[in-house]
Amino acid sequence: MSSKPLPETTATVRVTRQSWQQGTIEGEVIAGSFEWHFQWRFRQGKTLSIKPSRGRALIQEPLGRFLEAYDYQLEAGGDYYFTIRAKF
Repeated sequence: MSSKPLPETTATVRVTRQSWQQGTIEGEVIAGSFEWHFQWRFRQGKTLSIKPSRGRALIQEPLGRFLEAYDYQLEAGGDYYFTIRAKF
């Protein structure tokens, strides 16, 4: 049997601001034709806010998993990438 490969989209995360004292990381994420701004509060219950709301449901879970896995390795000014198993 031949199965089709799952669709993939590479998301680009750019960290624009980071504060270890406040426990926050801010930045932007781009996937396909979508672009969002996010704020990750990793010391305050690990809350993630994403704006604008258009397409937010597509990125919320994969971005949250990425940030939970790499939050202490991310630095302001850095560009990071992860793959989403969906076509945007």
